[in-house]
Amino acid sequence: MVHHFDLAHGSTRDLNHALHAFNGTDSEAAWQVKNANGLHNLAVGLDAPLTVDIEGHVGYYCAGMNKFARVTVHGNAGPGVAENMMSGVVRITGNASQYAGATAHGGLLIIERSASSRCGISMKGVDIVVRGDVGHMSAFMAQSGRLVVCGDAGDALGDSLYEARLYVRGNVAGLGADCVEKVMKDKHKYELDSLLREAGVSGADAAEFRRFGSARKLYNFNVDNADAY
Repeated sequence: MVHHFDLAHGSTRDLNHALHAFNGTDSEAAWQVKNANGLHNLAVGLDAPLTVDIEGHVGYYCAGMNKFARVTVHGNAGPGVAENMMSGVVRITGNASQYAGATAHGGLLIIERSASSRCGISMKGVDIVVRGDVGHMSAFMAQSGRLVVCGDAGDALGDSLYEARLYVRGNVAGLGADCVEKVMKDKHKYELDSLLREAGVSGADAAEFRRFGSARKLYNFNVDNADAY
């Protein structure tokens, strides 16, 4: 059964209230949401394996704090999409504005075009795949997780990052403090190939990417604690 919700005739609060009724359950119900029209805070705080398709562009913080749900935005996303996501999948078929996937702890965020500045800022375990470019200061203070950029990266990539792994296929305008290029080993190519397949990205070979990570000079790193990141 597919549930339908038209935001031309109901509020954001009504939509989220209806979706939250499934929180804490194993329901895999599907939802189709129409007339998003740039509204903010759509499909936030989901805690069930729902499938939610949103037609149109969305505003701030769409799919924030997501757990388990698969949310697809058929359009562009405003600032803070999938912020603090814990699990599940969020897919944006268009572009994403600033700080996409900020502070997210898990799950997979896919942006089929480009992302603006600070993509993945302070990411804490999420995987982010961007088929286009990312803006400046992306992966700023990124603690763990993986950021894959199939296009170019803006200035100050990975500034002050911890143990997140960054893969860039195109040009990098500049690296941030303590971010360095690292050797692309076979295990990283395997990891990247798996992630690209999971994101549904075709036509990109892992051998075309470069890997970036922390030089570990800005914090007290101990290899015995590597698994904590």
